[in-house]
Amino acid sequence: MKLTKLEKSFTALFFVIVTIELLSSTLKALSSFHNVAKPLIVVSLILFFYLDGKQLANKTRRIMQLALTFSLVGDVLLMFDHVSINYFLTGLISFLLAHVFYILVFLEKKNSLKKPIQFITILIIYALGLFYVLKDGLGNMLIPVIIYMLAILTMAVTAALRKGNVSNLSYNLVFIGVLLFLISDSILAINKFYEKVPYEHILIMSTYAFAQYCIVMGVLKQKN
Repeated sequence: MKLTKLEKSFTALFFVIVTIELLSSTLKALSSFHNVAKPLIVVSLILFFYLDGKQLANKTRRIMQLALTFSLVGDVLLMFDHVSINYFLTGLISFLLAHVFYILVFLEKKNSLKKPIQFITILIIYALGLFYVLKDGLGNMLIPVIIYMLAILTMAVTAALRKGNVSNLSYNLVFIGVLLFLISDSILAINKFYEKVPYEHILIMSTYAFAQYCIVMGVLKQKN
């Protein structure tokens, strides 16, 4: 992947931020950095997109900034989900809105000739399997989780629909990013509603951080 000087510098910085966030969850000496490093992941992406995305249409830039902003709000709220389930619910709503804005961005480059039936079938089977695992532990969160699952599945489908209307690099980056997002959210859901996952924070945050990175970089690499 060919990167500009700004993109190379940001990628190096982003790796440092993510590494600090992951280490802060495992090393007591760095635990105080967690509350800064976690939101800084998306804050850095917001600033980077602002600086590097000036070649994109104004509408695309605005919607992407909204998607990233709601992601940031969701990140902050989920940092306090141990205090009350309300923090988790409002965080879920924030990420739901982020997904909606990502969907709008992806639909701008929708290829009407594409009918990803096989991919949709795989997604449905995966979602039903995950729901079967989670359903007994959802309780009052049943409806919110179903709505959220539908949103992220829709985001995955709209990412697939970009194929042929953007460069291969742009398509692949966004598609990989969406799949990483799906993996991250699945681990989070299993950890919260089914059973504890070993090294859950590292798994959730690493997949989430690079999901956001890939989506942002992929949108930047698309043609207007």
